[in-house]
Amino acid sequence: MKFSELNLEPDLLEAVERAGFTEATPIQAETIPLVLAGDDVLGQAQTGTGKTAAFGLPSLQHVDMDDPQIQTLIISPTRELAIQTQEEMQRLGAAKHVKVQVVYGGSDISRQIRNLKKKPQILVGTPGRLLDHINRHTVKLDGIKTIILDEADEMLDMGFVEDIESILSHVPNQHQTLLFSATMPKQIMGIAERFMHDPKIIKIKSKELTADLIDQYYIRSKEFERFDMMTRLFDVQNPKLALIFGRTKRRVDELTKGLQARGYKAEGIHGDLTQQKRMSVLREFKSGELQFLVATDVAARGLDISGVTHVYNYDIPQDPDGYVHRIGRTGRAGAAGVSVTFVAGSEMGYLHAIEDLTRVRMTPLKPATAKEAFRGQLHAAYAEVDQLIDNADLERFAGPAQELLEKYTPEQLAAALLRSQVKDPSQVPVHIAPERPLPSRKVSKPHYGNKRGGGSRSSYNRRGDRSHGDRDRSRGERGGDSRGRRSGSGNGGSRHQGGNNGGKRNFTIRKNPTA
Repeated sequence: MKFSELNLEPDLLEAVERAGFTEATPIQAETIPLVLAGDDVLGQAQTGTGKTAAFGLPSLQHVDMDDPQIQTLIISPTRELAIQTQEEMQRLGAAKHVKVQVVYGGSDISRQIRNLKKKPQILVGTPGRLLDHINRHTVKLDGIKTIILDEADEMLDMGFVEDIESILSHVPNQHQTLLFSATMPKQIMGIAERFMHDPKIIKIKSKELTADLIDQYYIRSKEFERFDMMTRLFDVQNPKLALIFGRTKRRVDELTKGLQARGYKAEGIHGDLTQQKRMSVLREFKSGELQFLVATDVAARGLDISGVTHVYNYDIPQDPDGYVHRIGRTGRAGAAGVSVTFVAGSEMGYLHAIEDLTRVRMTPLKPATAKEAFRGQLHAAYAEVDQLIDNADLERFAGPAQELLEKYTPEQLAAALLRSQVKDPSQVPVHIAPERPLPSRKVSKPHYGNKRGGGSRSSYNRRGDRSHGDRDRSRGERGGDSRGRRSGSGNGGSRHQGGNNGGKRNFTIRKNPTA
């Protein structure tokens, strides 16, 4: 369906066209008419499906430009998502001149108060900081027409239910409520029953929880060998932009230092970083200056980063819903994606729980060998050499080059050039401390067929595809944890168990000019 068919105002259609969009995504096509009609909406949609525009465009249309009060309140789980949402709402509402502000923890509240005095009609905020402003009477919700809970299950996991309930208690009874969540646990449905009136449900089928374009693999591995396995896989797959998930803050720090020691462009984010550092790292990752971003689940919540080609689960998530959120960072906007989960033999119950939720059986993957990794490094080196020759001013080096050719053979010079481009990870030993094992979970055999049709495909291109917090960081990892809520970094890890895994797939490296 085209946006022009959705009864949007000309100013909003102009903003959509300026952004280069004509066709609405499924969540947009179904949500926009319901919101324009004034219905409460309960939508199941992951970050990256276009839900910001789904709730943003009709909310902007409802704004009365003669009313200086806050008319729409958008509650986001994290600072990063709140900022992204504010920026998107500003872009979409630019032609209509709607004022949009954002408030979040870890930032100067005095500056936010000054911005609030500019009378925004739409306010985006994280739960803790919104409550701070409400209690200070710097945010008044008397004029609210629409309230939007974005990434509701994320806020549930982060322990914000009480904050959300408190915020909603300050909102007048007569308003529209929109709730969006990637998954629909019982507590989310409970919130919907309490605070929504006859909501219209837009539900993505279970099989769509993980996009068809994401190839999902797992590797059986003992923890002490996992880091080397992962870096060899990097050399084979050569991800353009990759997210690596670790279970704890310590794990993220160790993985980041290990990757940097081996020459990979990597940085990590978790709840102990300052907001300035977090934003700096995210800017570098979005711009492509970094190839790898290592993160805890909480630190990565709500991140909407386009172009992520691979997701690596160094630690399998304890919660199956967490897996859905992790891999949802890739395979967006019609682009293919790859996810690889490393799992110990004792953790297979967790893997099968994920498969039961997603109804997709992950494909076992044989670890890349040192020889395969070396071939992958050579392909990357060839690309680097091509770039050097294309971009360099070589004329003034013609004389010195001739002198070298008189001293060495062309083969020796080419080999030396390649050697300078290819790193040898074995020369940089990295030790990643083991984590406490996850609680044992009964291994259940998935009762469904292999969605991908099984088969014995074993060819890979260089991308790794098949060939055919909210509040101040001093309050804990979950951000805003002033009441002793659960730590978002979790604890636990993998037992040193592995074992034979039949039916794994070998690598065949192919040159991929788009990698």
